[in-house]
Amino acid sequence: MQSQFFSLNSHPQGLPDQSLFDLKTAELPELSDGEVRVSNTWLSVDPYMRGRMDGVTTYIEPFELGKPMDGAAVGEVIASRDSRFSEGDRVRHAGGWRDVAQLPADQIEPLPDFEVPEQAYLGVLGMPGMTAWTGLNTIAEMQEGDNVLVSAASGAVGSLAVQLAKAKGGTVVGIAGSQEKLDWLESLGVKAVSYRNKDATQLSKDLKAACPDGFDVYFENVGGDCLEAALNNLRVGARIAVCGMISRYNDQSASAGPGNLAMILIRRARMQGFIVFDHWDQYPSFLNEVGPLVARGEIDYRETVEDGLEKTPEAFLKLFEGANQGKMLVRL
Repeated sequence: MQSQFFSLNSHPQGLPDQSLFDLKTAELPELSDGEVRVSNTWLSVDPYMRGRMDGVTTYIEPFELGKPMDGAAVGEVIASRDSRFSEGDRVRHAGGWRDVAQLPADQIEPLPDFEVPEQAYLGVLGMPGMTAWTGLNTIAEMQEGDNVLVSAASGAVGSLAVQLAKAKGGTVVGIAGSQEKLDWLESLGVKAVSYRNKDATQLSKDLKAACPDGFDVYFENVGGDCLEAALNNLRVGARIAVCGMISRYNDQSASAGPGNLAMILIRRARMQGFIVFDHWDQYPSFLNEVGPLVARGEIDYRETVEDGLEKTPEAFLKLFEGANQGKMLVRL
């Protein structure tokens, strides 16, 4: 049995390009006791993977040059030497960026039992969805009637965050780019504000117009001008959940912080970064709450799909162009 997989041949400087990714083929060894072989059907690419390409350990180990890359994936068990899994089982695991994964059974989990497409467990019911739920509820301690601002609001994380916030009854504002994304947010009952061709001053004015009373919660995915504009529109006692700062992931040198950081003091705000894997013990609670909503069609989620293993690097790079609406996926 062979496996095709992607590896990096060097560490990127700034925005990666396709030449950094090598598609390789390797023979898989015979299954050992306790191992499972999975034919992947869906692969996830996510912005956090950019940090793993720099060769530096952060909250997660970096990709090793020349070695198989990895990421979330779902697929079908095609061989097993572990009693917990049988051929035909649908599973989720971290052996992505490849077509066939061979892993210890302890690193594989059966897909939850909701009537949803299996790729939903990589998006709205996977790590991105869990991130939105954790940021709002555990980190920002969102309350009924809170006014909530979300950057990158049409992405995999942000699009669920705005809908969970909307259910709490306050004013919800989403920052996005293209007119198609803005229109979609408006269709969800979210006030949509474009960041395109605006500096922090203009964006701040537009946020003020969208929600004159200011925001109790800011869900941060972007950083840069979005953060500076948000700080100008906080209410007293606001909470900021920092999920990511995608605007800076490809910077080659340190960027200046927001010039109005004093607003955290003036508004007596709390700003906290979080990594969703630190809160994964709450995943069953998230799934129990959000899973039925998705199964009943009460959550509107979007997917952007690229077809074929060879398209994985392209799908990943499109994340930094804003080319995705909702979750970016690769279908095998």
